Amino acid sequence: MTSNSAYHERLADHTYMNAPNFSNRNQRDNNPSSHKDRRGRRVRTECRLFLFGEDDFEVEARSHDLSAGGCSAECSVPLTVGMELRLSMFLGDHQWPVRVDGAVIRWVSGTRFGLEFFQIRPAVQDRIRQYIRDHRFEEA
Repeated sequence: MTSNSAYHERLADHTYMNAPNFSNRNQRDNNPSSHKDRRGRRVRTECRLFLFGEDDFEVEARSHDLSAGGCSAECSVPLTVGMELRLSMFLGDHQWPVRVDGAVIRWVSGTRFGLEFFQIRPAVQDRIRQYIRDHRFEEA
C-alpha cells in the first residue's frame, strides 16, 4: 500500500506530464517546418483576421489554415516570434467574428506566420471545432 503523499505525487506527474507550459510560450524556435507537435485536425481556410497587440498595434491578415489550437496566416506587416496578440477571425460561417483573447506568434517566414491560441473562451473553441468538422475534407 502506498502512502497518500506518494500517490498524489504520481498523480500530479501523470496529470501535468503532457500539459502545455505557457510560462515559456515565447521560447520556441522560428522554424515552421519543425512544428511536428501539432495537435488536432488542421483545415485549409482563407478568412480575414484582425490582429491587436500592445501600443495600439492593429493589422489585417489572411489565414491559410486553422486548427483548434492555432492557425497560419499572412500579412504585409513584419511580425516577430513571441508577439502576444488578440484576434478577431471571420470564419465565413457566420457574419460575426470569433474572438481569441490570447495568441502568440510561434514562427515567421517572410510574410507568413503561425499563431498558437493560448487564451480562448470555451464557446469560441467550440465554434472553431465545429467549423473544422464542417470543413474536414479540406484538410491542410
